[in-house]
Amino acid sequence: MAHGSIRLIVAVAAVLSGCSSAPVVRYHTLMPGDVPSRSAASSSSSIAIVLEPVRVPAQVDQPQWLVRLGDGTMAILERDRWASGLGDEFRQALREQLIAGHGAIEARPGAGSGPIRVGVDVRRFESIVSRDARTEGTWTLVGSEASGARVFRCEWFIRESAEAGTMSLAAAHRRAVARLGDAIAEALLKFSRNEAPSCPARDAST
Repeated sequence: MAHGSIRLIVAVAAVLSGCSSAPVVRYHTLMPGDVPSRSAASSSSSIAIVLEPVRVPAQVDQPQWLVRLGDGTMAILERDRWASGLGDEFRQALREQLIAGHGAIEARPGAGSGPIRVGVDVRRFESIVSRDARTEGTWTLVGSEASGARVFRCEWFIRESAEAGTMSLAAAHRRAVARLGDAIAEALLKFSRNEAPSCPARDAST
């Protein structure tokens, strides 16, 4: 075999070896794997909503995952990332919970004065390695002009435990979003009937 061919084979083998040892990036999502449908009695069916863009803290609104370590310091995980920007992930997961899980109907922005507008402001999105996932913020329901433009606002703090590893942390965040969606859906149902909704209890913060 010619020396040139041998050098080419060695070079290709080196490239392939480098590719095989490249770090694998894992992509996580807040989207639920399966959303169980609710019964007709507890469903927000036929309630038209407009889900506003979800606001999240700037430091976590990125594909790379920002986590808190056991010593209290923060770290950015380059090999564990969200499938999209965290604000978009949060909104899409919440939308799925409200529409697929509770039967709400999504209206287009600017579609008249009928839909109830749902606003979500996430002040805290924390991932504590080998401990728990924590979210905190405010959600708001704004009624149509025809119904007097009523406003209902709730504060929430949700804490879901997690085992070691980012897979468990991602699952904990998905459970937290599902719980938030359930609470908003319950309030939507009462709000649409001109009844007085109630805010869910906050989880313990320690």
